[in-house]
Amino acid sequence: MTPPPYPVIRLRPNVEPRAIRHGAPWVFDNEIVTDRRTKALSAGTIALLEDADRAPLGLVAVNMASKIMARMMERDVSVAIDRAWLVARLTRAHEMRARLYDAPYYRLVHAEADGLPGVVIDRFDDIAVIQPNAAWAEAMLDDLVSAVREVTGVGTVLKNAGGRARGLEGLDDQSAVLAGVAPEGPLPVPMNGAIYMADLLGGQKTGLFYDQRPNHAFAARLAQGARVLDMFSHVGGFSLAALAAGAERALAVDGSEPALSLAAQGAARMGRAERFETRRGDAFDVMEALAAEGAQFDVVICDPPAFAPSKQAMEKGLRAYERVARLAAPLVAPGGYLGLCSCSHAADLSKFRSACTRGIGRAGRSGPLIHTGFAGPDHPLHPNLAESGYLKALFYRL
Repeated sequence: MTPPPYPVIRLRPNVEPRAIRHGAPWVFDNEIVTDRRTKALSAGTIALLEDADRAPLGLVAVNMASKIMARMMERDVSVAIDRAWLVARLTRAHEMRARLYDAPYYRLVHAEADGLPGVVIDRFDDIAVIQPNAAWAEAMLDDLVSAVREVTGVGTVLKNAGGRARGLEGLDDQSAVLAGVAPEGPLPVPMNGAIYMADLLGGQKTGLFYDQRPNHAFAARLAQGARVLDMFSHVGGFSLAALAAGAERALAVDGSEPALSLAAQGAARMGRAERFETRRGDAFDVMEALAAEGAQFDVVICDPPAFAPSKQAMEKGLRAYERVARLAAPLVAPGGYLGLCSCSHAADLSKFRSACTRGIGRAGRSGPLIHTGFAGPDHPLHPNLAESGYLKALFYRL
């Protein structure tokens, strides 16, 4: 089958195409010739990208209203970007997850790293939650939903339109049920021996953070018989895994009452309600209050939101991470463990580690870094895109 003729967009003469040829997945607005013809392309249009000498570089999804003006879809310019193409990409992603996980609870698609730029899909057994954070995915949403159902066999597909990324693409924030029937309430999700309650319709992101799975597991190995403090707990990520591994007790702290309620429901389903407590409040205030109370824990984990979501926010974010470490360290009993996490791609591992170590030192504590963790393999890293390697987890023994 001959692919349809795609419109052509071209790099500016002063733009070196080597990075794109070597795998860079994004082309920015200051790198593309923007004449009247290209400006008329509708958001999500598939186009042929050429260098200044008219040599083809690949097929891209175009959004003239975005700073990321073109996202690389396919290097083979003879291919048609259609439903069959989506099925092939999804099949490749699905095959790897099926090998890695015993149960169908995982991130099915991690955007550029899985060859579907700007698209995140999390699977919860018979339900898939799609975040179509790029204009092309919104334009091809019907085909994407159909392809997801064909490849995975799920009955229900939900659209989560929250988050900053869609706004940057000029997309709306209207979530929807795209296929099947929406769940009537929070969904139980088994992971690391724990049970988490995921609110797929009203929760953060797609309802649960699968990326921390291996870090939950590592922390759980430290938690047998331990007193555990889970700061910025969301639905109890670290604390419920710790209880499943035999923690003596766990305290989950978060600013969201709905998230803490889901955490408590998870603990109850696990039969661990009597060992589980929650405390709602600003994390910094609660850590100061716990220190004033003389509280001590064998394992303390801090998993805050992205304090450095951009380069402009990096210095302020690093100071916030240092403050987290400084306030958390005194709460760790001698010989205990402190886990510090960051989901800020702008703060790389070296900068984050320096901020954490400095904060621990300013609290008058010290100890070796025993483990560095990252996102699980269902969140693959695109080697040419630093943003896809956002998650870092540092574990110290104090």
